[in-house]
Amino acid sequence: MTINALEAILLGLVQGLTEFLPVSSSGHLVITQAILGISGDVLIFDVFVHLGTLVAVFVAFWGDIVAILRRPFCRFTLLIIIGCIPAALMGFFLDDFFSGLFRSLTAVAIALIITGILLFISDRFDGQKTVNDMKITDALVVGLFQGCAIAPGLSRSGSTIFGSLICGLKRSEAAKFSFIISIPVILGAAAKEIFDVTQGVGGTIEWTYFLGAAVAAISGYAAIRIFLKLLEKKSMRYFSIYVWIVAAALLISRIFA
Repeated sequence: MTINALEAILLGLVQGLTEFLPVSSSGHLVITQAILGISGDVLIFDVFVHLGTLVAVFVAFWGDIVAILRRPFCRFTLLIIIGCIPAALMGFFLDDFFSGLFRSLTAVAIALIITGILLFISDRFDGQKTVNDMKITDALVVGLFQGCAIAPGLSRSGSTIFGSLICGLKRSEAAKFSFIISIPVILGAAAKEIFDVTQGVGGTIEWTYFLGAAVAAISGYAAIRIFLKLLEKKSMRYFSIYVWIVAAALLISRIFA
């Protein structure tokens, strides 16, 4: 399906901002595509904007990523791998279930309500542990939250940071772990979409896809910086109010549809 320049900019902006702000990128993309009337297959475009957000993570956490690459067999790497296992298993075995949720705006609204609850509660936690203090079970807990966030409307960043906070991590450390374990997940999502394309879903690469990726990268980096500041100030409740308003609007629209 053809994506024009305006649609590419809007979708790239939505992907970049909502991938890292705790409001659910998948849920907002479903809503935005519905508003724009985009109903065809946009898998190739999705690959581009996902890779754009990946660039944002690399730029924002370049120092931490370089440290991991220099010591690839350190304990932090093991925690990242363990934290990604639940999402990989849930994505593989529950693919049909999650795919069905993407077709339901009501399901997105319910997931947004849950996201708001998690964010509202997260302001109450203020742990002291660093990533180096994390246990294997801590990484699994965060990983389970990340796996559940495959559902559209359930924020990945919000869920994983909530999981990190209840495990006792400092707010800055919770954010670092959350964003770094997003790298394998984003790569995995892009790889799955590439596989789907090669299986016959097909499509051509257009210049607007690069535009969307660039917008996603720039807005994604800005979102990371904004989110880190708000997390330290314990201001997640503002995001709670926002996602609850969006959820209410969705449910009302379904009633009068």
